[in-house]
Amino acid sequence: MKLTGLEVRPPMTRTADSVRTSFVVEPKPVPERTPSVISIDRLSVLYGTHVAVKEVSMEIAERRVTAIIGPSGCGKSTLLRSINRMNDFIAGIGFQGAIRFRGRDIRDPGYDPIDLRRSVGMVFQKPNPFPKSIYRNVAWGAAINGYRGDLTQLVEDALKKAALWEEVKDKLSQSALALSGGQQQRLCIARAIALQPEVLLMDEPCSALDPIATARIEDLIDKLKAQYTVVLVTHNMQQAGRVSDYTAFMYMGELIEMDATGRIFTNPQVRKTQDYITGRFG
Repeated sequence: MKLTGLEVRPPMTRTADSVRTSFVVEPKPVPERTPSVISIDRLSVLYGTHVAVKEVSMEIAERRVTAIIGPSGCGKSTLLRSINRMNDFIAGIGFQGAIRFRGRDIRDPGYDPIDLRRSVGMVFQKPNPFPKSIYRNVAWGAAINGYRGDLTQLVEDALKKAALWEEVKDKLSQSALALSGGQQQRLCIARAIALQPEVLLMDEPCSALDPIATARIEDLIDKLKAQYTVVLVTHNMQQAGRVSDYTAFMYMGELIEMDATGRIFTNPQVRKTQDYITGRFG
């Protein structure tokens, strides 16, 4: 099942002549395996009677980038938002199985979801800065959680880690809403970093951005894994191929295959994975 020439085709909406654009994924070495920081064990997520995620099991390696790919509606975002219990806000949602963060079941009755979200941050699809200054956007979460250190230094450090400091250091008092879309998304990443998490969940963080802003976010993701575990949901297979160490392919709520990214894109073991990444469906 090896894909010769490393050529894979992304899923695209079919035009009248069913033309698809191909792309080439560069071969990537298999990353050195690190300990798992998150263990997902036969997780099912239900909206009423609809099963959105079905008995998914996977290990998320520490300080690596794990991409989750698959067609729209396959359960990618539902799975991602389950990792820090963002789905708790949805009425009628049900869970079976377990997610363990550092060995502890996150749905344990004694586990405060607010504490979980301090350790497992989230960056959403569309930038969502607060209607406040740049400084207060970054400082807000740490301040309301009782941060006792130097808040100004924390803001500077977070903005530097988000590759935004040089662009905003002279206008920290200005409204975050005046920033460009790409800057706003990096600001949201800085806001998440300021809470000093261990894990960053990113739900299609580049889908609303132009190619230049997307490239900056991708470069940032590559740097962030030196300090953080990153889980990235993306519909863009080129992006998954560029930035991730591991890739999980989901289809109709099920995990079809998960492996090192280089192997998933060049030598998938499951026919359905091959069919998806070569554009036969999706």
